[in-house]
Amino acid sequence: MKTTTTIATVSLAAALLATLGTAVPVNAQVAGASTTVGVSVTESIQVAMGWSVKKTLMGKNIYNDAGKKIGQIEDLIISPEKNVSYLIVGAGGFVGIGRHDVAIPVAQIQDRAGKLVMPGATKDTIKALPAFDYSNDSARRDHFIAAADADVAKGKAKIEELEKKASVAAADAKVKLDGQITALRVDLATAEGKLAELKSATAARWKEFEAGVSSATARLRKSVATAVG
Repeated sequence: MKTTTTIATVSLAAALLATLGTAVPVNAQVAGASTTVGVSVTESIQVAMGWSVKKTLMGKNIYNDAGKKIGQIEDLIISPEKNVSYLIVGAGGFVGIGRHDVAIPVAQIQDRAGKLVMPGATKDTIKALPAFDYSNDSARRDHFIAAADADVAKGKAKIEELEKKASVAAADAKVKLDGQITALRVDLATAEGKLAELKSATAARWKEFEAGVSSATARLRKSVATAVG
């Protein structure tokens, strides 16, 4: 078992949309695999726009429709498409003593007047799900960092290329090249700074810095693409 660490304040802000469905057996995707939940649940969730994960979700209990507690929310997983996909729920026992974490698709959870409900579920069905771990998430972090490092390397190479051209260019051309070099250096420094923040963050918190790195590297890629080659 691997104890999860909660993500700090994250706003759902329209990431979850209210959808209504009928009670049918569903597949719960857990740690990159698929397993069938042994109960029928309603694939729906009604969430107010702008929920605070820290204040409204983290540490909250999940109940079944009989009002019995079946688990506690420990974390949430956001897919690469930036949609909230799974709630990480502590199932059975206590932290460190007979308890493990499982991934529950958000579509299986309902908000009933502020109470989180998973219709038809029981403690036993939740405990029977495979334990969730962050192995796939760690691989995605490594892939994301590698891609960002590649963008930074391309930015440095472009600056070096432009500096060589500027050193032998005529006056007017040199002015233009110097301007592009300056702009690239600014974008490069921003991307490197954001990436350094992400790299220094703990494995559980790296996603808090993902958007900043993505935005900075996107600007850097644009600057590289539009610079005189």
